[in-house]
Amino acid sequence: MHVFEIKEDFLLDGKPIKLISGAIHYFRMTPAQWKDSLYNLKALGANTVETYIPWNIHEPLEGQFDFEGNKNIEKFVKLAQSLELMVILRPSVYICAEWEFGGLPSWILKEKGIRLRSTDPRFMQKVRNYFSMLIPKLTPLQLTEGGPVIMMQIENEYGSYGMEKEYLRQTKDLMREFGVTQPLFTSDGAWNEVLDAGTLIEEDIFVTGNFGSQSKENATVLRDFMHRHGKNWPIMCMEYWDGWFNRWGEAIVKRDADDLARDVKDMLQIGSLNLYMFHGGTNFGFYNGCSARGSLDLPQITSYDYDALLTEWGEPTEKYYAVQKVIKEVCPDVWQAPPRSKKLTSFGSYPVTASVSLFNTLNTMSSAIHSSYPKSMEEASTGYGYLLYSINIKNYFHENKLKIVEAGDRVQVFIEGDPIATQYQQSLGDELTYSSSSLNETLAVDFLVENLGRVNYGFKFNSPTQSKGIRGGIIHDIHFHQGYTHYPLPLDSAQIRAIDFSAQPNEHQPSFYQIKLTLTDVEDTFIDCSAYGKGCVFVNGINLGRYWDKGPVYSLYCPKEFLTKGDNEIVIFETEGIAIDFLTFLDHPLYKKNS
Repeated sequence: MHVFEIKEDFLLDGKPIKLISGAIHYFRMTPAQWKDSLYNLKALGANTVETYIPWNIHEPLEGQFDFEGNKNIEKFVKLAQSLELMVILRPSVYICAEWEFGGLPSWILKEKGIRLRSTDPRFMQKVRNYFSMLIPKLTPLQLTEGGPVIMMQIENEYGSYGMEKEYLRQTKDLMREFGVTQPLFTSDGAWNEVLDAGTLIEEDIFVTGNFGSQSKENATVLRDFMHRHGKNWPIMCMEYWDGWFNRWGEAIVKRDADDLARDVKDMLQIGSLNLYMFHGGTNFGFYNGCSARGSLDLPQITSYDYDALLTEWGEPTEKYYAVQKVIKEVCPDVWQAPPRSKKLTSFGSYPVTASVSLFNTLNTMSSAIHSSYPKSMEEASTGYGYLLYSINIKNYFHENKLKIVEAGDRVQVFIEGDPIATQYQQSLGDELTYSSSSLNETLAVDFLVENLGRVNYGFKFNSPTQSKGIRGGIIHDIHFHQGYTHYPLPLDSAQIRAIDFSAQPNEHQPSFYQIKLTLTDVEDTFIDCSAYGKGCVFVNGINLGRYWDKGPVYSLYCPKEFLTKGDNEIVIFETEGIAIDFLTFLDHPLYKKNS
């Protein structure tokens, strides 16, 4: 049995040790990818791996827990141990991580007025319920129990959000109650305001910082903060940012490899670090997060490549070799080795075999929910993906007005199946003027609402805007409409299987396109989305994530584990009325349209 302690140095069995760690998110890749990623981290010269644990994937519905497949945190930790890596776990209920709602589950928003990340008894009871299932899975993996876990996080960057120390204490006490005996820590930015607000240094909870440059200056802030509280702990950067995330419609953020290597060398000479990210992975499904900038929500893209040391698909980059070199310079005794590479394959192009309008297959995919007033996504569904609201309004046979009140995030409006408007946060609430050539006494009006991703950082956590769908209602002329039919569209594998491709197609409406193909072999690949508009792609029922012609990425990564030797079905959900005739596989990602 080994012992890890935090004194003036990190001590492993009484001997000083420098932690050289990298972040790998088990939930952003397939389990088959874990070993190569962990091996490449070890080959870099690292001795530790760090990962967040997102609440929303492990308790997708309240009281229903899932630790299977790429959610099997125990298997991931044990695999790290088999490669002689120590493990830092961050099971805090909030993770940020450019992940949907910072890891909080969407169902928590059904509790009206709940104060998140606080001592609100309703919130803490839900934390207790989650921790009662999660923490007992982690405690046998602690170093003192023969596992590789050396420390765990209480909360993440709490000083950038709140200052309620009692909330941190209650969280700490829960972790201890459920059996955590290893050292606990907090991580915050390296400036005094957030360190004062977000740490429990007065209760001997270790303090770490998050930054990606100016190592000496940031380390000085951390050291001075510790000294003012009578602590002489080692310096550790828990998130040494080696790249950055990307948002739709913005240029890809890149960082020079030599610049990173110089900063990493400075940090290693000072103390310990965790490279964030070592391997970024992919926001499969609808789990991408969202930035908040002023009044705007800016959703992040599907790829979480992060310009990290390994690419999204796991290939070592120029940064990998530059950082590997400086690790050896500072720590000449570390074990290093050549990293493993990845193979990417193009399978060519395949024609679309069938298509159907969403409106013509709704009833085979989704069960209608009727109510007088609109329900939010969280009330009507899982809170992810799409929700279609259908109403019938009287036809007055002249120009008329509609207004969508309090909705998020993206609403497409159809009258008698014809698209008339698409509204985003900036325009939602603006009055729509419409006319119809229909001679019917009533008009069918549909509102397809997409949750583009809840914010993962900042002041909007307790904002009503994080509840998705139509929250207020629809105004027709100047009165609120009554009478709604809801069709939840989380687009899970069961819904994709239920699409009726024998129903009528209509390429001008949101549509599903089916491609059937046979493969004799499978490898990692990319799907070319450069000719498409907006939507998502499903490979054998698995949601690869969103594509959008706003860029900056025009392809979706498909791990080989999602494909099968033999027959495969790929389904594209295209919302923009763009006819899709074919699907093309690539052996590289696309960063320019039609390139």
